[in-house]
Amino acid sequence: MRRERRGWTPAAWARLALLALLGSVFVLFVTAGLRSLLWVLIAAAGVAVTAAGLWWALAHFGVVRAVGVLLVVLVPLAVLALFAAHDMLWPAFVSLGLWVLALAAARIATTPADRAAGPGGEPRPVAAPRHPWVVMNPRSGGGKVDRFHLAEKARAAGARVVLLDPAHHQDVADLARRAVAEGADLLAVAGGDGTQALVAEVAAGHDVPFMVIPAGTRNHFALDLGLDRDDPAAALEAFTDAVEFRVDLGFAADRVFVNNASFGTYAVVVGDPGYRDAKLRMTLQALPGLLTGPEAPRLRMRAGQTHAEGLQAVLVSNNPYRPVVDSAHPGLRERLDSGRLGVLGVRVDNSAQAARLPARLMGRARRSPAVTRLTAREVVVGSDGDTVAAGIDGESVVLPAPVVCRVTPGALRVRVPRHRPGTPPNRPPADWRRVVRLALARPGRPRVSL
Repeated sequence: MRRERRGWTPAAWARLALLALLGSVFVLFVTAGLRSLLWVLIAAAGVAVTAAGLWWALAHFGVVRAVGVLLVVLVPLAVLALFAAHDMLWPAFVSLGLWVLALAAARIATTPADRAAGPGGEPRPVAAPRHPWVVMNPRSGGGKVDRFHLAEKARAAGARVVLLDPAHHQDVADLARRAVAEGADLLAVAGGDGTQALVAEVAAGHDVPFMVIPAGTRNHFALDLGLDRDDPAAALEAFTDAVEFRVDLGFAADRVFVNNASFGTYAVVVGDPGYRDAKLRMTLQALPGLLTGPEAPRLRMRAGQTHAEGLQAVLVSNNPYRPVVDSAHPGLRERLDSGRLGVLGVRVDNSAQAARLPARLMGRARRSPAVTRLTAREVVVGSDGDTVAAGIDGESVVLPAPVVCRVTPGALRVRVPRHRPGTPPNRPPADWRRVVRLALARPGRPRVSL
């Protein structure tokens, strides 16, 4: 006899979702009656005006920028003060909390019991490598390699460790290729996402397992793999007790990316020579011209039957990112093996469009005048010039236009520790129609699975 799952049933989670959703509306209605609609409109207006102020602060100089900064600071404070003065602050927070609970419960209720918990294909246990090789960047992440004694611990696990020398330029990809030629049966990286992409391309080309040690600053790829970014040394357990699965790789022209390739405004800013030394100052100086000036990048994007022009920024990701409104973990990818690129294009020409931008970015709508969101196997990004600035996993490059972005499904074998507590839950967006059906189902009636 098959043992049933312990804990709440999907129907129980569905009922909790509906109760929490009704409770979020009930709290506002009891405290404010029909005026609750007015308070919702006030909150939405505050978000819109703040977004418009942020646009003025980023896209203009002088008095307009100063007014924008004041709006960004004062409008949220004014909305909070208004709610507090009418004793609506606590109902608003309670209602928001119940709405978040409803969304989380709905996603749990509609998650199939056999849904894979990992970001890639089915994980399988593997034997320990016999000749592992690791490249480490001592400067990444503010010196995490030294702070966590990663080199010593990797050598103790039997790995050959290569430390990059900041005083000399070293071709990381060439080092990885030589390691494979000398018999390495696993390639690992302790560094940032850009370094990881270089070694991942070599690993995929030789069908050698790849391992990530999150020693960089952001380590988005490590986060999507479920690794603990606060404890890079924990990733070293993959040398002795690991599982392996395959994930996709993205390409922008001939450049590999494990996370994303960005084009347009952001790529131009990070490509400025002075950006690394004074990021905030350089960004504030460059953005007005890049957003509204004659030198503002205007990109074209084509994916299947979808065409968009006049875009200021295009983000192409190796597998789609989760929509903010559907996710308890915004900025993460649902999977890394869907065989699809995520595409996000943004065009904002004035403060009115900027005011609507937060709702567009949080929503699930595929197309709007300001935001284009879709998935595709191939995306073509062009510009008015012969080249286009790009950021490949955070590394600034200039590529010949147009740039063809594509995805290679299952190209990379990834090894991670068998036990990695940072793995985020892999749940689908809330399907409220299904939630209602589950909540109203009669208990005790046998269900047939097809």
